[in-house]
Amino acid sequence: MSSETWATATAAGRYTLVYLVYNTISNLLTQTEQVECFRNAARHLLPGGRFVIELWVPELRKLPPGQQAVVFGAETGYIGLDTYDPLRQQVVSHHFRFDDSRHARLYRSPHRYIWPAELDLMAQLAGFALETRHADWTGSEFTAESRSHVSVYRIPPDSPATTAPGGA
Repeated sequence: MSSETWATATAAGRYTLVYLVYNTISNLLTQTEQVECFRNAARHLLPGGRFVIELWVPELRKLPPGQQAVVFGAETGYIGLDTYDPLRQQVVSHHFRFDDSRHARLYRSPHRYIWPAELDLMAQLAGFALETRHADWTGSEFTAESRSHVSVYRIPPDSPATTAPGGA
């Protein structure tokens, strides 16, 4: 399924929980698609419903001036490297896997990174309020040093019902 499809897909019914985990929202490569994803989640939620997003925090502080890449993982048979385009808020994750024959396989995945404050604004545009944010699933405090976050957004319980999926 293309990212545009899942950003606008509809499901029958209304729910109390919608979630995107393991950096999924960053697979939408434009801000417009990401905002539409929030609006789509809101259309699928009952008043008081929650939208949970797990997302990494870009490691741009590790980039010295002029450098565009950061190694995020290195172990026997594997190297992970992110290349950043700060002007477009784009990052491509490169996954190099090596076998015993010295051959390498390369897998790439493009993403649009989102700062927590930008994510909060997208939520606000869709009618959500930030309920909680933690650094991980165990509830660790989110700080300036956190490498990821789990953010819980909530449609106010007393808000008028949003348009049901499919426009009904």
